[in-house]
Amino acid sequence: MNYQNEDTIVRILIAEDDLTSRTLLAGILKKEGHEVTVTVNGAEAWQVLQQPDAPSLAIIDWMMPELDGIEVVRQVRALQADRPPYIIMLTAKGEKADIMAGFDAGANDYLAKPFDPGELRARVEVGRRMVEIQDELVHKVDELRRALDQIKTLRGILPICMNCKMIRDDQGYWSEVEVYVRDHTEADFSHGLCPKCMKKLYPEFED
Repeated sequence: MNYQNEDTIVRILIAEDDLTSRTLLAGILKKEGHEVTVTVNGAEAWQVLQQPDAPSLAIIDWMMPELDGIEVVRQVRALQADRPPYIIMLTAKGEKADIMAGFDAGANDYLAKPFDPGELRARVEVGRRMVEIQDELVHKVDELRRALDQIKTLRGILPICMNCKMIRDDQGYWSEVEVYVRDHTEADFSHGLCPKCMKKLYPEFED
């Protein structure tokens, strides 16, 4: 029985044209409690990964019909999404040049075929943690963006009338100071009288 916490469950795309490898991958990952989507060629994988609700982790075979794994990775990275998927390249190519080509295309990790189930679990767990960190960062950035959207500041030189103290805006219109400040900041005004004006307007209240 699997006791995996919901927080550790990952939505995973498998893109593998070989039936045996595809079945083995799906079986291991489903046993771990993950939600698995299976595709059999590069074109299908690309269709899934460009959707707004695409899986957060993908295991993509290098050699596939229609679109190979490298091209799928390139197209996914070209999307420049806020939450790009963590991509593990599955390959029988063991040369360093081939592995580097996968990383250059935008893959995050690779898994050599034939793969060891323990290594698969370990690499998926690394991907899960990276996706979790990425989601936390995106959430913090969203919070910061919302906070900045609520803040308005005055910068630069403000043209102000020497006599009536009205301010000229960027469109050339003149506004009272309180109107201009209200429209360009989050400040509100409450009116009162300073001691100097109180003495001038209401001399009868002088001590």
